[in-house]
This record gives sequence, C-alpha cells and structure tokens, in this order.
Amino acid sequence: MMTNTPDILKKIIARKEQEVIECKKIISFDNMMKKAYDDRETLDFYQALRDKVDLKQNAIIAEIKKASPSKGILRENFNPVEIAKSYEAHGAACLSVLTDKDFFQGDDQYLIDVREAVSLPILRKEFIIDPYQVLEARVMGADCILLIAACLSDGEMEILAQHAMQLNMDILVEVHNAEELKRALKLPLIMIGINNRNLRTFDVSLQTTVDLLSEIKDDILVITESGILSSENVAFMREHDVYSFLVGEAFMRQDDPGVALQEIFKG
Repeated sequence: MMTNTPDILKKIIARKEQEVIECKKIISFDNMMKKAYDDRETLDFYQALRDKVDLKQNAIIAEIKKASPSKGILRENFNPVEIAKSYEAHGAACLSVLTDKDFFQGDDQYLIDVREAVSLPILRKEFIIDPYQVLEARVMGADCILLIAACLSDGEMEILAQHAMQLNMDILVEVHNAEELKRALKLPLIMIGINNRNLRTFDVSLQTTVDLLSEIKDDILVITESGILSSENVAFMREHDVYSFLVGEAFMRQDDPGVALQEIFKG
C-alpha cells in the first residue's frame, strides 16, 4: 500500500487483507490456482471496447453496483442478473460487477450469476491487493481485473498484473492524477482508467480525464470513470476523443438501467 493512500482506501485495504486470510483458510492458494487454470477461456475485454472505439462509437462498461461509501444505497430493488441482461440488450460493450461486501454491498455470487446469464466480457470490480484475488476473479468468471494505483506499490501492481496475464485476463489500471499515471505507465498496459473522483474529497471533475490525456500514448485505450451522468457529459468527453466510459451510478438510480444507458448514450 502507498503511504499517501486516502483514508477510505486504507479502511478498505485493511478489510481486504483480512478477507484474503479468511478465504485462504477455506480454499488454499494452490487449490484456487488449480481451479483458475482449469476454468473456461476468457472473453477479450479490451477488444470488445477497442472495436467500438476504433469506429468512434461509445464503448460502455456498464456497472452493476448496489451501493457506495460516498452515496449509500443506489438501488433498493437490486437484481444483478436482470440488470446485466438489460445492459446487454441496450448496447453495453462490457460489464463491471462489484464484489466488495462491506463497503459496496457487492458479492462474489453476483459475478458468478451474471457470468452465467450474459455473453459480455466482465470486469471484477474489487480492491485487489493479493494474487489470490486474481485467481478468485478468474474462477468466478471475470475476464478483467481492476488494479487501483492509489492502493498499490509499483512492485505490487507488477506482480498482480503478471498473475492476470498468465491467466489470460485483461488488466484495467485506475489512476486519478499525474503521479499515479506515471507509475501505471511503467506496466505494459493496453488500457487505463482515469477516475474523475478524488478519493480523499469525493469531488468529481471530468477535467481530470482531459488533463491526463496528453501523457498517454495513442495506442493505450483510455476509459473515463465517474461523473458521467448525462448525454452532455458524454459529448464533452467525445470532444476530447474519449469514447470509452465506465458508468454505474447514473444507471443504477433509474427504473431500467439498460434503458438509462441507451438514453444517456443516445446518438
């Protein structure tokens, strides 16, 4: 963990460390590894996005999220499979499923159930700090993992990325500022997520993505995260040649999340 990690992340990481210890008592690392390598082939998360971006179409990672520490409950009537099917029917390129229980009211079973219900590539949205969690993600049916630069040292990111690549999984590294971006770019990345939310203040600014674009090579796929709440927000990002979006909150608060996706990304 980094020394300047925001307080909320410190709390989450402390809990994750305990979770990993508890999970290893149930299924050992070696047994989890056997399960991971015996599992199905992965879907190409990156290519599902790249195919759309190359055509200047919106490439949407639609998120399945019941709650968050900053906003509380986002959706009372929460059925992950129904939400996933609606997203798939209304044009999502990929899905993101929250599995953290204590802070986001997610669950591993949500990802397992969604994997069985849809054919889209899936990101395990989790605070990954240990290779064991990468194996778990593979066994659950995820095609991509999230690595949050603010949570991890350079060495930790490299080790976790290597484990994911050995399992034929994609890696989305999330950054918020120039320092984190510089660290992330040491990895052999093909895509990077820019979180517009400051995890210290929870303030959101789409300018965060724009300000970092010049530091990223054209061959790296940029995904903007947080703060995409309207078609105007989408238009703003497209004006800056950003066509890939990770969106959850704006959809979760609506009656039909898939219809909400179609409405925000119309045109």
